[in-house]
Amino acid sequence: MEYNFLVEKSKIALKKARPTYSNFYVGAALLAENGDIILGCNIETASYGLTICAERCAIFKAISEGYTKFKAIAIASSSDDFCPPCGACREVIMDLCGNIDVVLSNSKNEIKIFKMNELLPFNFGSDFFKK
Repeated sequence: MEYNFLVEKSKIALKKARPTYSNFYVGAALLAENGDIILGCNIETASYGLTICAERCAIFKAISEGYTKFKAIAIASSSDDFCPPCGACREVIMDLCGNIDVVLSNSKNEIKIFKMNELLPFNFGSDFFKK
């Protein structure tokens, strides 16, 4: 599937980030099943544990607006490398969005696409734990 439009939206979200302490900008664009796109960015606070990642920001925002089904999430960062979701975000994505496509982009406009279960094969809901 073509996700260039979603990557561009994640780059727009990236510009809204507030990485006050790390100076590491991240933007996420979550594609709902109906085609709507919900943006999120990382936001840091002095109490670093209360910081929120771009992916969780977009997901929580979407759910609070009534969205329940999703197709993909694109993630862009200020790094030259690809920026996969952190462990906490991987659990949240799998738990609340399911086995959606995760679209990573870098500063060279390269894109890598993963299914969520490739990034988190042994999540809490996986068949691995049902044996």
